[in-house]
Amino acid sequence: MTDLDEAVVPTPRSPGAPRYSRRLSDKVLLAFHHACDQGDYEIGEQLLLILETMLTRRTVPPDANRRKSIESLVAAHERLWHLRHPEKNFS
Repeated sequence: MTDLDEAVVPTPRSPGAPRYSRRLSDKVLLAFHHACDQGDYEIGEQLLLILETMLTRRTVPPDANRRKSIESLVAAHERLWHLRHPEKNFS
């Protein structure tokens, strides 16, 4: 079984329709952290721009986790800044 096999689970409401275990925004945030871990800060920055676009557009109904998602976005921007400016980091 692969990671992709684990991510798709049929829902009881509509048999055969996939239900994903994570929100797309969570997956983009994970991809950002992966890019940073690999030292690919340019891709990390592009992923943050995509994530920001996803989180700032209006949704109907409003996302109950929006505040937490925005806080995660801010923390990700801070991480990228610290990675790009290691000389300014204080221990």
